[in-house]
Amino acid sequence: HQLASQLLHNKFILVLGDSIQRSVYKDLVLLLQKDRFISAKQLKTKGEMSFENDSLVEGGCQSQMHNGSNYREIRQFQSDHHLVRFYFVTRIYSDYMQSILEDFQRGMKPDVVIVNSCVWDISRYNSRWISDYKDNLEKFFGRLRDIMPEETLIIWNLAMPVGERIRGGFLVPEIEHKAAHLRFDVVEANFYSGTLADEYGLDVLDLHFQFRFSLQHRTNDGVHWNALAHRRITTLLLQHAAQAWGVIWPAPLTSVGDEVSSHTKKGQNRDDRSFDYRYRQSQQAVMRSRNNRKHYAPYTNIKTSKYSHHHYY
Repeated sequence: HQLASQLLHNKFILVLGDSIQRSVYKDLVLLLQKDRFISAKQLKTKGEMSFENDSLVEGGCQSQMHNGSNYREIRQFQSDHHLVRFYFVTRIYSDYMQSILEDFQRGMKPDVVIVNSCVWDISRYNSRWISDYKDNLEKFFGRLRDIMPEETLIIWNLAMPVGERIRGGFLVPEIEHKAAHLRFDVVEANFYSGTLADEYGLDVLDLHFQFRFSLQHRTNDGVHWNALAHRRITTLLLQHAAQAWGVIWPAPLTSVGDEVSSHTKKGQNRDDRSFDYRYRQSQQAVMRSRNNRKHYAPYTNIKTSKYSHHHYY
């Protein structure tokens, strides 16, 4: 908690993506305030009015709740020294994404952007997804590069492994026939997106690689992940930011302890050594930008900012 809070002191963090990215946002918001794991209920809930002192800015339970591709949810957590914002998106480039980027072009720029969009892109829009996905990635990366200052740390995290069998809200009847081979499509999409992101000078964090032997921490729906997995993701992202800013990371964020048993299923391997989310230099698969970044704090009083996407402050 203290390490995360200090590293992100006076930082504006933007998270863009699907329900996995929402959980990334939630775990980060929780860790900035408390030394505990996020609960399974908190991970599963979407669109609530408030999560751990954040606020629902737009969409969610304020409008119709559904599993469609036009579902909207914007969340924000704000403290004296931290600002974290999340936008739910189901396509990496669309009219909605354009509107988000245009607002950032006019307003306050984030220090860190954590973004991924994959599973919806390759399953819900077009059966021949490859060319569409590539084109949209190029548009998004190019626009993002034009808008964000050089100091902004942009992390494209690759999509995590999906199961052979997928169930739950994501799998609407129209795409049930795609479920069996979706895990292979994700690998292919990750290759395209990771390569393109690197070409545009973005940082790439390969979460598919990181979690390929940790599938026991994926939930029963074949898509989402439990609290231990999300704390590991948070740890990797923070360690990556520390490296990018030249900050020495003195210790793991937390240690694996008794909490493991409360976040594992009955009969699941509970040996600490089977899943260590603490950072290891040799395990991190990151394509790094060649430019050294400076520790950077661009805002001091966000309440007086002229920035307004939907009148947040």
